[in-house]
Amino acid sequence: MEKFETIFHRAANRHGGEDALREKVANRYVGSNVEIEAGPKSDDRWLAEFSKRIFQAGFNWSVVENKWEGFEAAFWSFNPRRCAEIDMEDMERLTTDTAIVRNPVKIKTVAPNARMIIEMSNKAGSADAFIRGWASEDYVGLLSYLQKHGSHLGANTASYALRFSGVPSFILSNDVTAALIHAGIIDKPATGKRAKQAVQEAFNHWTAECGEDLTYVSRVLAHSIDAG
Repeated sequence: MEKFETIFHRAANRHGGEDALREKVANRYVGSNVEIEAGPKSDDRWLAEFSKRIFQAGFNWSVVENKWEGFEAAFWSFNPRRCAEIDMEDMERLTTDTAIVRNPVKIKTVAPNARMIIEMSNKAGSADAFIRGWASEDYVGLLSYLQKHGSHLGANTASYALRFSGVPSFILSNDVTAALIHAGIIDKPATGKRAKQAVQEAFNHWTAECGEDLTYVSRVLAHSIDAG
């Protein structure tokens, strides 16, 4: 396994030195101009966050962003208890609402994700407490939970929602995956349980080595090599 110091210096050499890299890592997030939202989120804001990333997945992010006021109105400000009860009549209205992206498959994710949020809140007092209380050393476990109990929260969709909400996270983008392959952690994109665990162990090692969190290490990896 490569030392994090080696990875950091390779990234710094590619991006104008250590200070320039630190500034870049601190101020930008993978593939987006979205800024991190620090601080706790209410249950409705977590449902909104997950929903936004689901609608943006595989789509033009700016279109969803520009329509977001329409989404908020259409989905009752993402009140989890109301969204959990979406029925056929609601679906007919939502799939014809030009103020939102009228994708029936993605619209159908809101209700099960609302129920997941309610379940989290029942377990921990709030979805925020449930999510932020999950140990970063088992980040892949949190991703697994969201994929199992939610809808369309697989791949990197959940990771983007967590990252932009200030939860320490790694995103297995093409560049991060290439860096992990270069470091000998995996030999192809991590899709299986064993490969994901190997990635988690590597991140745990690197965060311990550098004293930074998952987000920092993930961002440095992303700048250390091109996916090619």
